[in-house]
This record gives sequence, C-alpha cells and structure tokens, in this order.
Amino acid sequence: MRRALAGGLALATVATMMGVATPAGATTLIVIDARGGGLKPGQKIDSAKPIVLKEGERVTVIGPDGKAITLKGKFAGPPLAHAGPAADPRSALAALISTRSARTSSVGVVRGGSDAAPLPDPWLIDASRSGERCLKAGDKLVWWRPVKTSAAEFTLFPIDRSWRADFAWKPGQDRMGMPSLGKIEGQTMFVLRADQQDRVIDVNVIPAGIDSDVVLASWMLEKGCTQQADALLRQLQQAQATTAAPAIPDQNQVRR
Repeated sequence: MRRALAGGLALATVATMMGVATPAGATTLIVIDARGGGLKPGQKIDSAKPIVLKEGERVTVIGPDGKAITLKGKFAGPPLAHAGPAADPRSALAALISTRSARTSSVGVVRGGSDAAPLPDPWLIDASRSGERCLKAGDKLVWWRPVKTSAAEFTLFPIDRSWRADFAWKPGQDRMGMPSLGKIEGQTMFVLRADQQDRVIDVNVIPAGIDSDVVLASWMLEKGCTQQADALLRQLQQAQATTAAPAIPDQNQVRR
C-alpha cells in the first residue's frame, strides 16, 4: 500500500516537473463566448472535462488566472492542456495588467475607449461617447458624464427605435440611475442623442455567478469595455496595496 502511494506521488511529481497536466490540476473555466458546442456565456466548465467543437464552432473561456483561451473546431478533448494553473490573486492581477494593452489593441482603440476619461466606479456607463459597455446581470444602467457643470438633455432609444425616453442632467450631476427599460440580456444596443449627435452604446451583460474580480476584468477587456476594466483594475491595485501595507507600530510599545 505504501509502495503504491509512494509510486503515485512520484509519478505526480514527475508530471508536474514536465508540465504534464493531471486531473488534480483541473480548474474551473468561465465561458465568455460560444458558437456551438452546447456551451453558453457564463457557463462554468471543468478544464479536464472533454468538449467537442465541430467545424466552424468556437468557444472562448477565461481561466482563474484571467487568461482568455479560444478553441476552434474541429476540436475534441479537454481544454486543460491550454489552461494555466490557478494563480494567486496578486500574480493574476499583475499578469492581467501587463497584457492589458495588447488585448485592447486587438479589439480596437476606438471600440475599447482607451482614450476615455477615467471612471470613478467600474460599473458606471459613460454617456459621453460611443462604444462597448459592460453591465452585471440584474443591475440597472447608471449613466455617468465626465463634465458635470451645466444642465444638459439627452434622449435614449434602442437601435430599432421602438421607444424613446428623454432625460436631463442637472448642474453638478454626474450620475443618473435609469428606470427599468425592459429586460436587458446578452447584448443590447442603444442610441443616445445629445448635442445633436448620436452615440451608439453597446451594452454587454455579464452573467451572474462570476465571483472573481480578475475574471470580471478579463471579461471586460475581451468585450472591449476597456474604460470600465481600467477602473476595476485600479480598484484591485489599491486594495492589494492597502493589504500589503505594513502595520504602523505603536510608539508607546517601541519606546518600551
């Protein structure tokens, strides 16, 4: 019994040294986009469980380390060989930040909004420009504007112009919570008209159940919600810096 156990440990050690994936190293992957394969966005899959993709089908998943993986058909097998191991939060955040520019450039600067004003909160929807936005499932839209000194009006309607709603900013107001405009799911496109200009805003809904901020930030970057992803990454950096800050010693204890 002991020899069998020792032999199993030895094989596991060798496999780890050689970079060979073992079932013990399986991780949970989040589906961000899927075309076929019986998968849907927001679904959690085991990285060691085989998936089958036919010709023309594809799936993009995000691992716990924040890395996005795209598999294309024909494909049959577990995505484990393509998935990285779960990293500690600090390393995962550092890796995500280091690859942020490359990932957003592949989406497009205009679509990603790399030149947009910094958001004070990652879940605000910038009303001052066109582009991609991300919204958590079940949350209501909260519009935000970078310049808040004057009163201003704007009109909102869906891309099919089936309805219209008129709103007005008050002087000094930079946020506006929206009343229920019907169920927003998947991907919804709005046209916001202000100053005689139309801005097309594409809202991507992030499914419920994703409890990792690193995965959320990665999802935003993949969808082109760069402005919001940057705000979330700043929050995570600040939180890590606060956690890592050394405790200030009590001066009375130091004197003793």
